[in-house]
Amino acid sequence: MKDKTYFMKKAIAAAKRAAACDEVPVGAVIVKDGEIIATACNRKERDNCAVSHAEIVAIRKACKKLGNWYLEGCEMYVTLEPCPMCAGALINSRLDKLYFGAYDPKAGCCGSLYDLVRDGRFNHTLDAEGGIMREECAALLSNYFRLKRAEKKESEKNRKGE
Repeated sequence: MKDKTYFMKKAIAAAKRAAACDEVPVGAVIVKDGEIIATACNRKERDNCAVSHAEIVAIRKACKKLGNWYLEGCEMYVTLEPCPMCAGALINSRLDKLYFGAYDPKAGCCGSLYDLVRDGRFNHTLDAEGGIMREECAALLSNYFRLKRAEKKESEKNRKGE
């Protein structure tokens, strides 16, 4: 039987594909009845579009596959706690459950900064569980941004002719 770790590993693989395309390494999968129906990663840079987060791309793919915008009976696994935009999309698509890896204290809206997905004032709520393979998910992000800072420093050094 496939467990949470199995699906998070698939999300991590998607995040690694994002990093290989010079995107922030976030990956997401949507599961229905124990089977993956959508896999996605961040595409903001490639699409030149602020809403091309992994979660949004995965939701679009799942809706297309199911032929319905209701994703009842579905779960999402994502490597980083969703931001406000993505948390809203999870609510509006009627997902049942969210599992995420790394917490995001600066923008996370599934328990860290806010908890939109469990806020009963919305017309739908969903369960959320964070910390699934937390260290590996966080390492993807910290390594990516460490490399970006080093590249920026090297570029500035070269620009100054040092």
